[in-house]
Amino acid sequence: MYKLCVNPRVHKGHINPEIQGHFSEHLGRGIYEGLFVREGDNIDNINGMRQDVVKALKELKVPVLRWPGGCFADEYHWKDGIGPKENRKKMINTHWGGVVEDNSFGTHEFMELCDQLGCKNYVNGNVGSGTVQEMQEWVEYMTFDGVSPMADLREKNGHKSPWKVDYFGVGNENWGCGGNMPPEYYAGLYRRYQTYVRDYKQGEHLFKVACGANVDDYNWTEGVMGTAFAQAPWMHGFMDGLSLHYYTHPGGWEHKGSALEFDDKMWYQTLSKTLYMEELITRHQAIMDKYDKEHKVGIIVDEWGTWYDCEPGTNPGFLYQQNTIRDALVAGINLNIFNKHCDRVKMANIAQMINVLQAVILTDGERMIKTPTYHVFNMYKYHQDAELLDSYVETKKIGLVDEYMVPNLTESVSLGTDGKIHATITNLSCEENYDINISVADTDLKSVTGEIVGGEIHLHNTFDEPENVVVRKFDEVKLLEKGEATLSIPASSVIHLAFEI
Repeated sequence: MYKLCVNPRVHKGHINPEIQGHFSEHLGRGIYEGLFVREGDNIDNINGMRQDVVKALKELKVPVLRWPGGCFADEYHWKDGIGPKENRKKMINTHWGGVVEDNSFGTHEFMELCDQLGCKNYVNGNVGSGTVQEMQEWVEYMTFDGVSPMADLREKNGHKSPWKVDYFGVGNENWGCGGNMPPEYYAGLYRRYQTYVRDYKQGEHLFKVACGANVDDYNWTEGVMGTAFAQAPWMHGFMDGLSLHYYTHPGGWEHKGSALEFDDKMWYQTLSKTLYMEELITRHQAIMDKYDKEHKVGIIVDEWGTWYDCEPGTNPGFLYQQNTIRDALVAGINLNIFNKHCDRVKMANIAQMINVLQAVILTDGERMIKTPTYHVFNMYKYHQDAELLDSYVETKKIGLVDEYMVPNLTESVSLGTDGKIHATITNLSCEENYDINISVADTDLKSVTGEIVGGEIHLHNTFDEPENVVVRKFDEVKLLEKGEATLSIPASSVIHLAFEI
């Protein structure tokens, strides 16, 4: 029997709701056909936002949405996406599929979407092909309440009052698709561009995110922190957050592997690569700690998730993939890791929300399905705004080959805003159940409820069978005396337990 120990008296940090954030780029069918309904399409919508999707996302309590990219952000010119739709410029989406982007979804539409979802917004600005003036005017257009050309233009386009912009990314992947820059060069540009990303309203601070590293490029973190933070500590280094991007490619970048066709070896290989997120956060944080000992700058993991070969017969530039129990485990593992590092990780954004990569929702015309990843997010929402509790679970190494051995269990535990203790546990074995004894120190456990997402590792939802994977009640937890409980966690599953204390 494995032991999970919890000390509710020791709070390790605050779990920002934004750790369960999302990302939607102008990519494939993510926005068009996924979130946004063009005029003339016969899908129920309010102001262009398809209501079946909005309803499902509101159930998740989506805390924040990042837009417009991604690589698209550094070729996006925001003025192309405002004003009458018939007058908006058309462009070729050179990054994703070579299709025509008609800019019918722009700033006003994005803000409308966030308003309907009840979530914060995270806008990504253009450093790669844009100008300082362009970025400054966009921030002014969105947030300035007064007399100015941009405020007047916003009113002309139908929105007199300004919006509140919560997060602003100064560039995206500027080490690659955002300009192929070395870190010190980008850091210098960041210092310049962010100067004009102003707080126009007293008392409202626009959280600025600098472009961080690609995976394990620790030299990038060193260069950006050394140039953009260390030389201006009195200004918090001009930044509030530093991004990190890491995707799980089971078979490597060139041959990523199928979303549906994989064996047990690939199962463990996928989970092993997912667990690399722990090392990445730890090592990047160590570099940041040299310059920012007070943890004023948050790690913003604004792109993460599985990335497989696209589904056969689909546009390879659309990055459409299916979603199985394997993805549910990837989601649970990552969210547990982010919770455990909530003292430094302040936001994370799964890539992506609809129809792209590790999506929580897939659509086909008027039809919509929730993926296994969706259901994991739905269970983990109880961690939002919670206090991380000190916890530890005993584990053993499992797997089929030495290179891809993984711990059999991962967990995170929090004290929720509802006053309950919430534990989320993943079982990484594709065949073995494990007995667990939970011990909560000096606490009387009055009752417990549980829910689970799991099953055979290839199980997934389709448009003909949309409920193969759902959240099911898990009532196999036995309460003992002195704050203890026992359970058996099934193979390849993610569970959520809520203890009343």
